Amino acid sequence: MNSIEKIRTHNKSRISDCHIIELNKHHHANGNLTAVNNGVELPFDIQRTFYIYDVPGGAERGGHSHYLCQEFIIAISGSFDVTVDDGFSCHTHTLNRPYQGLLVVPGIWRTLHNFSSGSVCLALASHHFDEEDYVRSYEKFVELKHSGEKTE
Repeated sequence: MNSIEKIRTHNKSRISDCHIIELNKHHHANGNLTAVNNGVELPFDIQRTFYIYDVPGGAERGGHSHYLCQEFIIAISGSFDVTVDDGFSCHTHTLNRPYQGLLVVPGIWRTLHNFSSGSVCLALASHHFDEEDYVRSYEKFVELKHSGEKTE
């Protein structure tokens, strides 16, 4: 995909495209189970999985957007907030159930904050790590979102 197509993909998303997905919860007397299957519960195949833990009090994670990568963010343990921003408006979601997660589409600035003690964040991603897929400067992000490259 060329850089113009990447920018168009990045710029067409809005925070309304990010939403909570509730996964099936299988109740068992000896503990519950929730599964995520490639391309079934999520609108993408999982290419990368990572988790964030031991976040110091007051620290933030994220602070970037992606040109192409989608992420599904779950609070496996504890709770934290995810603020999504499309360059025009923002919304904060509190994640605190291991059977629910937030779908974050490309072109959305995300900041994870307000981590409870002992919380664990699991992220399922549609792409392998690629530094070229990141927009790490908020100023550049806003500039892209407000550029003439928007497609609506």
